[in-house]
Amino acid sequence: MFAADSAVTLHYGVDPQGREIINVLPHGHKVFNLHRELPVCAMTCGLGNIGAESISTLAKDFRIALTKEKNYQLDPRNYTIEEIAVKARRFLFEERYSKLGTKPSSDMSFYVGGYSSGADSPERWLVKIEAATQSSPAPICEGAKGASGVNWGGQPEAIYRVLMGVGLAHKEVLKSTGLTDAQVDAASKALLTQMQAQMVHPAMPVQDAIDLADFLVETTKRFVRFLPGADTVGGDTDIAVVTKHEGFKWVRRKHYFNRTLNPSLSEIDHAR
Repeated sequence: MFAADSAVTLHYGVDPQGREIINVLPHGHKVFNLHRELPVCAMTCGLGNIGAESISTLAKDFRIALTKEKNYQLDPRNYTIEEIAVKARRFLFEERYSKLGTKPSSDMSFYVGGYSSGADSPERWLVKIEAATQSSPAPICEGAKGASGVNWGGQPEAIYRVLMGVGLAHKEVLKSTGLTDAQVDAASKALLTQMQAQMVHPAMPVQDAIDLADFLVETTKRFVRFLPGADTVGGDTDIAVVTKHEGFKWVRRKHYFNRTLNPSLSEIDHAR
């Protein structure tokens, strides 16, 4: 299950004083179908563009590469989600980001999830580009086969508070009271163990998983709206689901026009 808002932070370069120029726009695409025939999906958060191309455009270029380019092409009968994540890192970081003259100051996360060929359970992998070091570590498995749970990125505070029961800064707050590092670690472990909300089950019905994902995104939107600063979370919510037998399916997505204006095209996936 992948769900994301539509706000994207774009890097425009730097001004004459060397200050980074950014803007937040509300109509970005962050959830992607990576292969028309396979049960795989991707989602991004953080940096909204690499150079002159949006992450949405690059994700679609990557989708084409997975089917047509020799160095990226997948074997539909023998592929893994890890393989797709490794290729995504090469495509986004090695071939695009690393060649930029001026690197943006925002991190980027690119999640790849779905079912490897012949697999009974899904996986989730994370590709990160870290602005501080201008590097990208090897993809990380955040949801191994057979495991269930929630991964989130971008603006994590709201979801962290809802699911974990405390804020991200709880360790710093505990330390400010005079506790030793060992006491802080013990208290943090107790809080995270006992305050955590168990909202996910491996056999959860798909519709309930959709509702949970929608709830978490909408909660984050409203939380960020009232914080000082730009609305870095907002716009429409796009949701896609990948299941073992049905593969990739859109649950909700933005369209460039109202379907009632073009009823004959209502079933065409024009925004792919």
